[in-house]
Amino acid sequence: MKKTLLSFLAVAAMSTTALAADVKPALVYGTGGKFDKSFNEAAYNGAEKFKAETGIAYRDFEPTGDTQGEQAIRNFASRGFNPVVAVSFAWTSAIEKVAAEFPDTKFIIVDSVVDKPNVRSVVYKEEEGSFLVGVLAGMASKTGKVGFVGGMDIPLIRKFECGYEQGARSVKADIEVFQNMTGTTGAAWNDPVRGGELTKNQIDQGADVIYAAAGATGLGVLQTAADNKKFSIGVDSNQNHLHPGSVLTSMVKRVDLAVYNAYTDTKNDKFTGGVQALGVKEDGVGAAIDDNNKPLITPEMQAAVDKAKADIIAGTIKVHDYTTDNSCPK
Repeated sequence: MKKTLLSFLAVAAMSTTALAADVKPALVYGTGGKFDKSFNEAAYNGAEKFKAETGIAYRDFEPTGDTQGEQAIRNFASRGFNPVVAVSFAWTSAIEKVAAEFPDTKFIIVDSVVDKPNVRSVVYKEEEGSFLVGVLAGMASKTGKVGFVGGMDIPLIRKFECGYEQGARSVKADIEVFQNMTGTTGAAWNDPVRGGELTKNQIDQGADVIYAAAGATGLGVLQTAADNKKFSIGVDSNQNHLHPGSVLTSMVKRVDLAVYNAYTDTKNDKFTGGVQALGVKEDGVGAAIDDNNKPLITPEMQAAVDKAKADIIAGTIKVHDYTTDNSCPK
């Protein structure tokens, strides 16, 4: 009996080990650094949550240039990591190539779509979340002028700006919206000095609320707005705590869920490929309100953003997606 029990325990231990071995998660960030307090850090938080809950470690890599992503993704796949999550549209072609080379490995790409059976593409309706923070910006502005500082000049970031502009105009039709992009390469995600300069220029033109969608560059936007006693709006992660009293709200984009769900689904043998589009209805994007910014949000502002959220979910408000035709309604 004792021998049989020991044999059973040994087999059970081997089975558990084998199951854990099937889940060997990896994470490749976008350029801009793991601790950008924004997009990449949201992905990191999702991986950390999975690790804390399961005890399963993961490996990650921080590319410093646009060429390193494919090397990292292929390296992880060749070493048996599964699933491999790539958080940036910049790794689209890399995932297309590597997923074809490793058909038994599960891949997840955030902010882009790759049509392969072993790839899950997670995209967000950033225009919807940006509309909500635009409503708050329009109501908070006393000058009738608001600003937007984007990172890399790509349709995805213009999608943020267009949603924001639509939200602001929904509460103040004649509002003026300034916009600047930081650059045209991956370096645009990690230039807080330039972000601060662009913000100061917009403030000098009268903007009193500035929305940053620029990764670590946005930290310069938030700092400059605080220094000049103006409002800012954070992005991706909840950045309200960075400058309490100055950060009006943050457009939270749940990149952490994309990573956490990918790892959990793989662990539970429930991974599916295809496209997941997360908007307001799916709680994939939204306007963050917490103890850090609650004093800035009047009951009227809260009611307006709640109504806009409900109307988006109901389909009464249809926020235009810039990426459908590269235009933004005025």
